[in-house]
Amino acid sequence: MKKGLKWFDAKLIKLINANIKSDFLDRFMLRFTNLGGVLSTTVFVLILLFFGNREGKIIGIQGTITLVISQTITYGLKSLLSRERPYNILKGLNTFDIILKDYSFPSGHTSASFAIATTVALNIPKLSIVVFIIALIIGVSRIYLGVHYPTDVVAGMILGIGSAIVTHIYLVDCFLEYFIGLINT
Repeated sequence: MKKGLKWFDAKLIKLINANIKSDFLDRFMLRFTNLGGVLSTTVFVLILLFFGNREGKIIGIQGTITLVISQTITYGLKSLLSRERPYNILKGLNTFDIILKDYSFPSGHTSASFAIATTVALNIPKLSIVVFIIALIIGVSRIYLGVHYPTDVVAGMILGIGSAIVTHIYLVDCFLEYFIGLINT
């Protein structure tokens, strides 16, 4: 099975990284990928926490907890599994001069973007399609830029979605009113 996943990863990354390459996508993906980064996701939840209405604050609290959970698991797995980035292994990838010092599996940008997207979707279902499309494009951008394998992105999706669901169902029910009280004082 491991050999089949390696073959799948190598074929799909080359398809996305090389075969659909264009000048427009190069510029778009380089910019869009940053929406899943630490700065963008942190600023998003902070804006909700400090400037949101009651519903915005709830999403900000859930988003913060979800990001802490998803990113702790993500970076724990990166350290534990130490999977090399695809541009270090596969020849002929378009690398866009991106050099990262951490490991590849799972994708942190993808887990963060799906954590936020799922949190928003659980609280404002009307936005589900929009937030999941944004998160999916962020995940695909990581493959397009040659910094993640497709299985890294799928694992990031699962981690982000799972963290948001666990937070929404279990943690928030217990502590949400307490946190809202702290923010409003």
